[in-house]
Amino acid sequence: MTSKKPALLVLADGTTFRGTAFGAIGERTGEVVFNTSMSGYQEIATDPSYTGQIVCLTYPLIGNYGVNLEDPESARPWIEGLIVRELSPVVSNYRSSGDLDAYLRAAGIVGIEGIDTRRLVRRLRVDGCVNGILSSGDVDPASLLRKAKAAPDMNGLDLVKVVSTATSSAWGEGFPKDLPSGASVPAGAKRYPVVAMDFGMKRNILRGLVANGFDPWVVPATTSAAAILERKPAGVFLSNGPGDPAAVTYAIQTIKALLGKVPVFGICLGHQMMALAAGAKTYKLKFGHRGGNQPVLDHDTGKVEITSQNHGFAVDVKSLERTGFRATHTNLNDDTNEGIASEALGAFAVQYHPEAAPGPHDAVHLFGRFRRLVETGKLTPAEPVAASK
Repeated sequence: MTSKKPALLVLADGTTFRGTAFGAIGERTGEVVFNTSMSGYQEIATDPSYTGQIVCLTYPLIGNYGVNLEDPESARPWIEGLIVRELSPVVSNYRSSGDLDAYLRAAGIVGIEGIDTRRLVRRLRVDGCVNGILSSGDVDPASLLRKAKAAPDMNGLDLVKVVSTATSSAWGEGFPKDLPSGASVPAGAKRYPVVAMDFGMKRNILRGLVANGFDPWVVPATTSAAAILERKPAGVFLSNGPGDPAAVTYAIQTIKALLGKVPVFGICLGHQMMALAAGAKTYKLKFGHRGGNQPVLDHDTGKVEITSQNHGFAVDVKSLERTGFRATHTNLNDDTNEGIASEALGAFAVQYHPEAAPGPHDAVHLFGRFRRLVETGKLTPAEPVAASK
């Protein structure tokens, strides 16, 4: 059950929210952001891309279906803290193995419920994301404000080094049979070895690669281009991850050395760093895109896909000129860039998350596009697949 201990959320501008604690008792600082997904709180909590962030979920009731052993996107939760309007006192789902309160408490993650999340989200949308502190220990607003102001800014922050794997390893797990993804290749189809650079990779991305006939070899973010090419991979995958992409200079240099030598596919932070490696620029969004309902236009097909997203930085479209890359996708909410490609270099990337988890499967076909690139050496247009039944 939810603790009755008081908790405070204090933003660096002095805005204060009073609520009730759940999860672990303590305090955490971070950038306060919001996610509009109606479900998927366990996947959100365990997505390494949220490192350094306190997440507000806009859906008013959270935790009603509990937590389970299958849905985590990594070995543990990475969020700094969780903000909800109401934590459900009832947990009911055939897959549930526990409740969100106990799950976060065991992981040392601080939570707060009972605040006006609509007021908080309006503040973030109007004035932009801001650092804050979530505490169920120290509840002195003045003390917490000083700590919130001292929290590091996300601009210039390399968090990849915090979340990336320390060792290389193979990944062979596909999607669970009772949770079909819509992405697969025929039984007995040829499998291709790929190197997956881990900048904070979600498990469902690796499952998507396996389901499309790839055998991923996961490597640390600091792995050199020479070491990657030494494995003679059929392709290289660039993962999602947290922080400012421009700060991850070592990985950008690696990607630069890989482009044109091997087919490359990137998602989210991998998309941003591919653009940086090509000579483009990135910038911080006012409040970012986080949720499972972002409409994206594919320039090649003219089709719109509803996508899962989680990012606070974007690629500057104008800076793509003379890089050898073109813009392939656009966010229809704010016209920001959502995809790039270079036929000459055999590389493409998207800002959104085709692996979903949480979110729709509209874009899962992009893993198949990567396979076609590896098989033919040509970057063909997207070919959506029928949803699994």
